[in-house]
Amino acid sequence: MIEKQKAGFREWLCLMALSLPTLLLSIDTGVLYLALPHISAALKADSAKQLWIMDIYGFMIAGFLIIMGNLGDRIGYRKLLIIGSTVFGLASVIAAFSTSADILIAARALMGIAGAAIMSSTLALIRNIFVDPEQRGTAISIWMSCFMAGMILGPLVGGLILGHFWWGSVFLLAVPVMIVIVSTGRILLPEYGPGNTQPADPAGAILSLVAILPFIYGLTETSRNNLTLLPALAIIVSVVSAILFIARARKATNASIDLRLFQNPVFSVTLLAMFLTAVIMGGVALFIAQYFQLIAGLSPFKAGLWMIPQALAMMIGSLLVPVATKKIKQQIVITIGLSLSGVGMVLLANVPVYHGLLLLETGFVMAVFGASPILISGTGIIIGNLPTEKAGSAASLSETSNQLGVAVGVALLGSIGAFTYRYTILKTLSRILPATALKIAAESIVSATSLTEVKNSPENSQLLTGIKEAYVSGFHVVAMIGAGIFVLLALITGTRLSHLKEL
Repeated sequence: MIEKQKAGFREWLCLMALSLPTLLLSIDTGVLYLALPHISAALKADSAKQLWIMDIYGFMIAGFLIIMGNLGDRIGYRKLLIIGSTVFGLASVIAAFSTSADILIAARALMGIAGAAIMSSTLALIRNIFVDPEQRGTAISIWMSCFMAGMILGPLVGGLILGHFWWGSVFLLAVPVMIVIVSTGRILLPEYGPGNTQPADPAGAILSLVAILPFIYGLTETSRNNLTLLPALAIIVSVVSAILFIARARKATNASIDLRLFQNPVFSVTLLAMFLTAVIMGGVALFIAQYFQLIAGLSPFKAGLWMIPQALAMMIGSLLVPVATKKIKQQIVITIGLSLSGVGMVLLANVPVYHGLLLLETGFVMAVFGASPILISGTGIIIGNLPTEKAGSAASLSETSNQLGVAVGVALLGSIGAFTYRYTILKTLSRILPATALKIAAESIVSATSLTEVKNSPENSQLLTGIKEAYVSGFHVVAMIGAGIFVLLALITGTRLSHLKEL
């Protein structure tokens, strides 16, 4: 039994070192959004390859988190962090000097695998370094705040770099950070593990990978192109693999995930709440980013500025959660937060087509702030419910729920919003558009908007209004789904987390 001793200066210094790669991984995505047009022009990447350049990184992180968590339990978390940082740095150099889109996609895939190693090992090290529950909660909040800070800095840093250097320079940001981690990690960071002496479960690892990666791919492609043969087969393969994975985990003594954990209502409810929160926030964030540019007509840079308050709300919420849980039960803080997110979603469901930026910003800031308790306390609950030697697996479950949730939210809620948009377009614009133009308008709001640029006509204003109204109607449906799920989660956590032990 580990004594719950207080962390000192060295431990907090370790947290600073562990927060660096987290900050970097968060900046990476925001920077790439700005760099993508430059990359596409330089490498002659078509639309399909552009999507793979963006998505392959997240796919690999989600797919390899569980595998990396188990690997860290066996070889040690510090060793895994150093290996992951080394590979990430090398892959970043390859990405920076890529001569084709295919090479860049491969480099991004390698960065995603290394990123999974970094994310699972950093959280596992925090869980072991900070044995005092109260300090651990504070440490996780600071760690999460660095992630949110990266989301704020991403567009700003990216714009500054791309204004002075070539597109590959955005990837070289990772190199000095990874050099610091590799050179100081062995000296500064303590090693934990390998505590899991059971033999590895390669079959389970492969099944978990096949259960996750094709599922994300299938949902994402379905949201973009409707359900076609290849995405449908990918989803079927992932579902079958998930069933086989669960069946194997029930029998194997060395399973990648101990299914007995889910018999604990606190653990299972917390993981479910974190997953569904990520689903809603990921899906709604997609519509909000497009609302800024396609409905409100903001430039990408101005849209990025409008998204800063949302990231600040999450950062502030992350820092306030440990303070609040010192005075109020975690269960109450989580339930109030989820309820607040539900109210925020209701506000989003009433955002108008024109002059709706202030209401949209208010609603999403409220939703993001309310989601902070479940994301922060939930992470602590999950990694605190496993023994020390399973910290890597616990961290991976927490991060996998977030990564999967965002991917599912973008795909599933994106599909629902797209269906509502198409239905509204076909219903409202069939009288003013010929069949060919109506088909183009129903594909997407981008395609529809292009119709208004062909020629100036009295119908253009009416057409543009109809297009925007159709898109916002889809956004409203998604927001109301989010409101319903948050209310349901508030009821579940308010009743099922009554036995939650204060961490």
